[in-house]
Amino acid sequence: MIMRIRRTMCGGWRGFLLLLPLLVFLSYLFSVLELHHHETGAIDDERVKEKKTSQNKFDHLVLGPAAGQGLPDRLQCRGIKALNKTWHSSAAQNSDSGASVAFLSVFAVYNSTPSGRVDSDSVTVGNASYTKAERYMAILDTYIKFIQVAMPQSHVYILTDPASDLRVGKERVIIHPIEGLYSRDQLMLQRIKLYIAFLDTRLEELPKLLENGQITHYIFTDSDITVVDDFSQIFHEYPNFHLALTFRNNRDQPINSGFIAVRGTQEGIQRARNFLLEVLKAYTTRYMKASRMLGDQLALAWVVKSQMPFDSRRFTKPVAFMETMNTTSILFLPCAIYNWTPPEGAGQFHGMPLDVKVVHFKGSRKRLMLEAWNYFNSSSNMADTLCLILGSGRTKYDF
Repeated sequence: MIMRIRRTMCGGWRGFLLLLPLLVFLSYLFSVLELHHHETGAIDDERVKEKKTSQNKFDHLVLGPAAGQGLPDRLQCRGIKALNKTWHSSAAQNSDSGASVAFLSVFAVYNSTPSGRVDSDSVTVGNASYTKAERYMAILDTYIKFIQVAMPQSHVYILTDPASDLRVGKERVIIHPIEGLYSRDQLMLQRIKLYIAFLDTRLEELPKLLENGQITHYIFTDSDITVVDDFSQIFHEYPNFHLALTFRNNRDQPINSGFIAVRGTQEGIQRARNFLLEVLKAYTTRYMKASRMLGDQLALAWVVKSQMPFDSRRFTKPVAFMETMNTTSILFLPCAIYNWTPPEGAGQFHGMPLDVKVVHFKGSRKRLMLEAWNYFNSSSNMADTLCLILGSGRTKYDF
């Protein structure tokens, strides 16, 4: 009897041992399935999050309350109707002894749709639809058109990759190819190098230009800005600066790199070039991890803070001021007027100043830039156009 029990027990253990690998495998299988379920759920959650983010960006013009209402020195609007006048087109561009002004912007196209494929990301603004590549061109085209309205005697230089077949087809627009690394990850770094390279060409050609009495001042800008009023008088009102930057009340990035003005004299171009070389050095030694975005602004801030007297209190008030770095005279212009941006208009700028000159459509406000042009093109009313921008500045768009 005892032997029979022992045999039964031994048989049971043998069966258990035979089943043990199967049990281990099943346990492993269940854990893998559970992990897959969690990963799938996380991916689904991420897709939902992305969908919500996409849904938060509008594909049509959205108007809200305009900031700054009731303040005496700000644009007052009723809907998109301006209640006070802002645009002063009487500023004489040639007030600086016959000098002219030229704008420059770096332009590179990314992520074009391969031949034979339909771009599912096309968007429509007004009566026009744009693929991803066409969006960039639409922004560049709008940038140029606003300049030609506000400062019609200006030339526009587009600094671009020689390998790109860029054609604009507008008067006073010059395509200026310069060799360089135009990859998206290096574009902000490349932009500073392009500015320096362009100034080098100006220094080479300057003696001949001066013989003919030609002086051209240069404004380096992002291509997502719109010039809404002639501001060439800064070269006459502030006759001693070599280089002009725009500032804002931002501790980490007090200088915005989207607007840099250079006086077109031998001394102005040379000292602006030297300043940008200092910025490039700071960029490559300190901020290469931010080479895609913001590195240029961090480098600008570092140069300004480390190589000249820096009083942060002066950056809190929207009043122009001069400082000297080594032998370079720098004019600091308030972003609130020369680099106004819609989100900050609802924040630290407290609306839109009546004498605003430049509007900067950063981030997801590119659609608003095109909507603004469409409205201005149909109304020819810049003040009302600015009310449209101000009323829609808080909205994020899909463009």
